[in-house]
Order: sequence, then C-alpha cells, then structure tokens
Amino acid sequence: MSENHRLPLAGVKVVEFTHMVMGPAAGLMLADLGAEIIRIEPAQGDSTRRLPGSGAGYFPMYNRNKRSLCVDLKSEAGKTLVQKLVDEADVLIENFRPGTMDRLGFGYEALQARNPRLIYCSEKGFLSGPYEHRTALDEVAQMMGGLAYMTGPPGQPLRAGTSVIDVQGGMFGALGIIAALYQRNATGEGQQVVASLFESTVFLVGQHMAQYAVTGKAAAPMPARVSAWAIYQVFETGDDDQVFVGVVSDKQWKLLCESFGLDELAADESLATNNDRVQHKDRLLPIIKDTFRQYKKQELMDKLEKTGLPFAPITRPEELFDDPHLAASNGLLPITVTDGERAGETSKLPALPLEMNGHRFGILRPVPRKGQHTREIMTEAGYSAAEIDALIEQGAVGAE
Repeated sequence: MSENHRLPLAGVKVVEFTHMVMGPAAGLMLADLGAEIIRIEPAQGDSTRRLPGSGAGYFPMYNRNKRSLCVDLKSEAGKTLVQKLVDEADVLIENFRPGTMDRLGFGYEALQARNPRLIYCSEKGFLSGPYEHRTALDEVAQMMGGLAYMTGPPGQPLRAGTSVIDVQGGMFGALGIIAALYQRNATGEGQQVVASLFESTVFLVGQHMAQYAVTGKAAAPMPARVSAWAIYQVFETGDDDQVFVGVVSDKQWKLLCESFGLDELAADESLATNNDRVQHKDRLLPIIKDTFRQYKKQELMDKLEKTGLPFAPITRPEELFDDPHLAASNGLLPITVTDGERAGETSKLPALPLEMNGHRFGILRPVPRKGQHTREIMTEAGYSAAEIDALIEQGAVGAE
C-alpha cells in the first residue's frame, strides 16, 4: 500500500512529542497505516539521532513516514506554532517524564479544553498507581515485571535482546489510539490514552503467572524450564551448526518418526503421547540428537521443511538483510541513513508485520532529516516566508 488515499488512517493528523523508542514506535505504526505525523524535535534535533552503540538504530527504525519540525518549546513563538498544530490535530503522542508536558503547557487538560476531539496518548513507565511517578526504561520494566528473571539462567536475570517492551508499549498505545478514534466516531469526543512499560511486561509474563495459578508451582526461568514438549530445543548438525526443532503434537511425532526412519520409537507405546515423551525425555533426546547430527544444516532443514515440522536456523540480525522470504514479501523497506557516519547511504529496515487485503505497508516518506519539513509545516500553518526566516533567526525553530 503506497497510495495514501488507500491507507486505513489516511487523513488522521498526529502531532508527536517523543524520543527514544516507545513513543516513536507508536507513531511509526500509525504513520505506516497512513496517518499524517508531525514529529516535534528540539530546535537542535532529537538527541536520539546521535545515540551511539545499541541506540544508533533507534531513530531510523522508528521514524519513517513522518515529517520533522524542529522547534524550541520554551520560546513563546515556538509554543504558539505548536499550539496551532495541536488545535487542528486528531491525535497527540508523548513519552516524556510525568509532568514534563504540563510544564511546557501541553498537558492533557489544557489541550483538551482547546480541542475536545483530541486523542491524547501518553506512553509512560507505569499506569495509575503507587509507581506512576517513577521514571522507567525498557530494562527497568523487564527487571521488575518478571521478564528478565524468566529470560536468564537461574540467578542471572537477563533483559531480552531487543527493546521488546518499548515496542510493545508503543503497540498498545497505537491500539488504544485506534480504539479511541473509533469511539470518537460515536461520541464526537476525544480522550486520554495511556500505555505503559511495566504493565506491558506483566502482560507478557501473564502466561507464567497463569502457570502458577493452574499448577501451584512457580515457573522456572526459561533456560531451566520443564518444557511442555520433549523435542523443543536447539540441535547440533553434522557440519557444526545449529537448528531449532519443535515437535508439539502427536501428529508431528508420527511425521518425525516416519521421515527419519525412527520405526522403533514410533512403535514404542511408552512414547505414544506428548506427556509420555516428556516423561521419557532423558532417554528419547539422545536418540534424536544423534539422528539430527547425521545431517548437515541445510540437509536437515530441507528434510524438516518437506516433512512439515517446525524448525528454524539460528539467525543473526545482520543476516536478515538477505533473507529470501523478506525480500520476496516486501518485508524490508528501503531507507536512507540520515545521521551519523553513514549518513546518505541506503539500506533496508523491517516493514510493519501486517498485511491488509493482501497488501503490505510501505514507505510514504523517508526517515526525515532534522528540521527537514519545518518550512513546509509552518507555511501550511499560515506563516509567511519572512515570518519563518525571522523565527529561524531567533532560534525559535530549526530548519535545514
């Protein structure tokens, strides 16, 4: 879907006061679906653009399909400009510390009084309660929400290998916004939507809480867990590589035995059901390991695919650029790097993992350069060229 009028959220106007990952991720999801996003950045540009190391990918990943307006929100002229934009907006997204937007004059109550149809989404660390004024990060939420405990070996809590909670918190925020837009069609009124890191983490580990509720036994960290299936792990191959294989049903067990010539195992009544196989895992697994080790990685995967069993190579993120499935399904979108040492170079990044009516969502606008659209947005807001130049000179706004 590349034609804006065909997109589900075409015509929805969003003003985004965000940084880092959680807020921009919410905006990205709306932008890919066709919403018009104005990304508010400080006059000198969002510091997220300049993060090193693991943060270097934050800005290009979560800010495509948006326009950039650099503005000094502490200046009266800057506030006036942004207020004009918010007065005409359908949605506002922010993910600053509690109280920041109020101090800037852009809190929910102040803006709702001016624009009753506004949907105001706050992406926070916590929902209402004793923790709501704490400052949170993805890693903080993973630690206190039980995810780090479940991910690492016993006694070694470990955060997940990506900003999974930031992204999920953004996704719940986007879900709330879309629900609020739908509700506004009936009521004519906007509302405040709040999504959070901590509660998003708790929702993820809810399956482990439910396990305790059902069994009365606490869930062990994943590396030490008692799996629900006997064959559900990474196996070594004959060429010293690895493949994950899962057998999660009795039908799949029969397919495995038939495909790999494991007739004796297939005939063994003590292995007939999944629970039987879990009970006899210690004697079953060495046989499966030896069987898989007779194949090279690609040979094993070819055989598993032909059989229809769940399997996966152990892939590194940088290897996904050349993934044939992603290439064939428009799963990677072209981007131009806007900041850093590789500014101006082209690459590809993941598309929204969603199809609608057989179509994927693509690039409407490339990742913006800082202040790239300042003049354009101000002109649309009714400023003359002379007024824009004067405000740039004063430092109230930043432009290319």
